Amino acid sequence: MSERTYVDLAPSPSALVESLRDIGYSVDTAIADVIDNSITAESKRIDVRFSWNSGDPWVAILDDGSGMDETELIAAMRFGSMSPLEVRSSSDLGRFGLGLKTSSFSQCRCLTVLSKKDGAVNCCQWDLDEILNSSKNQWLLRLISGSDIAKKPILKTLKTEYFDGIESGTMVLWQRIDRLDTGIIKKNKEAKFNGVLNAARCHLELVFHRFLSPDSGKSKTQIYFNKSSLDAFDPFNSGRATLLPDENFRCEGETIHVQPYVLPRHNKVKSQAEWKKYAGQLGYLHEQGFYVYRNRRLIIKGTWFRLMPKAELTKLLRVKVDIPNSLDHLWKIDVKKSHAFPPYGIRSELDRIIGKIEISGKRVYKEEGRRLTSAVKEPAWNRIATDNQVIYDINKEHPLLIKFRNYLDVPQQELFSDVLSTLESSFPRAAYFHDVAGKPEQVESPEFEKEQLAALLDLFLGENTKVVSMHKLNELLQMDPFASNRGMTESIYEERGYYG
Repeated sequence: MSERTYVDLAPSPSALVESLRDIGYSVDTAIADVIDNSITAESKRIDVRFSWNSGDPWVAILDDGSGMDETELIAAMRFGSMSPLEVRSSSDLGRFGLGLKTSSFSQCRCLTVLSKKDGAVNCCQWDLDEILNSSKNQWLLRLISGSDIAKKPILKTLKTEYFDGIESGTMVLWQRIDRLDTGIIKKNKEAKFNGVLNAARCHLELVFHRFLSPDSGKSKTQIYFNKSSLDAFDPFNSGRATLLPDENFRCEGETIHVQPYVLPRHNKVKSQAEWKKYAGQLGYLHEQGFYVYRNRRLIIKGTWFRLMPKAELTKLLRVKVDIPNSLDHLWKIDVKKSHAFPPYGIRSELDRIIGKIEISGKRVYKEEGRRLTSAVKEPAWNRIATDNQVIYDINKEHPLLIKFRNYLDVPQQELFSDVLSTLESSFPRAAYFHDVAGKPEQVESPEFEKEQLAALLDLFLGENTKVVSMHKLNELLQMDPFASNRGMTESIYEERGYYG
């Protein structure tokens, strides 16, 4: 055995970089990671440009931030350019010093970064094929001169369009994109490419919504997708949601802010389009839970961190959690900044808060049910709760059924009772639950025709009735189907002159 104590065992550049390509980025999380750097550089405008380019697609992220000189740019191109243990600015969205490189190489084989600072332009390029083919297996970072930029059409065009008129800014250019799943059929590839980028647009409108539409006292960042501005998507529908009491708690001397929201029910929004919009990508049931923001940037959404199950009665409950970047080590935030998990102490606080707000989330549905039940004194259906079971049966003492039964002879009355029992036992509870759980706004009762309702009134009041006591009219308005069709019933009252 050698007597040496240490061996300088640097990783193989080509092997390491190829391995880092599979760290788990999607197109949208990769673009978001690059945009983090632009926001940290205090950019006011960020442009995401892309083109199919006749089958040789490229993507560029450009900003008007502080930019980098040559030394800063070379340092930024280094893998692990900053340790996660180092103290960062409180507004820094970075984490490991890997995001620019790993996110870019997850999608492309050629990464070019051009940056302008104090009027001077500097440009560097990582080319994975050059690293792979290096005879000495070296980390070969190419420095691109001004004359070289002029020979590269895409680079030259973007530089001229975005940087010739400003003092500082940075461009990240992805070329030789080889990780997009654009399918096999050639004619479908461009459509698939555009579809993937459009999905990324939606992702960015959510992740950066508090920059696109900032909180009071915060500066706004504009983000454009091929020159079309992004619109902030606020997952809490803050303008119409019910705010529950917020809370602050401390962890290692830092403050964590928690703001719960109860989203409006489907019958409390302006339109079905609004209801569908705030359902999110996965629907209300799966989008409920905590939304964790690190420096206003969304990290993870729609999870209760296994503190409680996702249930129908809490599906309108969403909770904003704001954490500082100084607690990254506790939250286990990953390189992609798309995953986080709180430690025991924070979980205990969140669990305590859940215990208080869960009741409020469920109350939206329970109060609605109580209102509907109390408004009808003679319902067509009875709800019976007993022995941990809830049974719905037809109200056989409903005045309408009693009147109808009185028209029948004894054998017909027995047959009628059998028919009612058949309808009760055949209630499609599984299908009903599925429909209400998935799309409650689409579940409606069949509409009564005005002529039908008038005929039922005649059955109770008599066809030739001219005068009816107000007590009798009010009594009918507490009975189904008149209670469920109150407006139409009152219209018939007025037409017949019952109100005098």
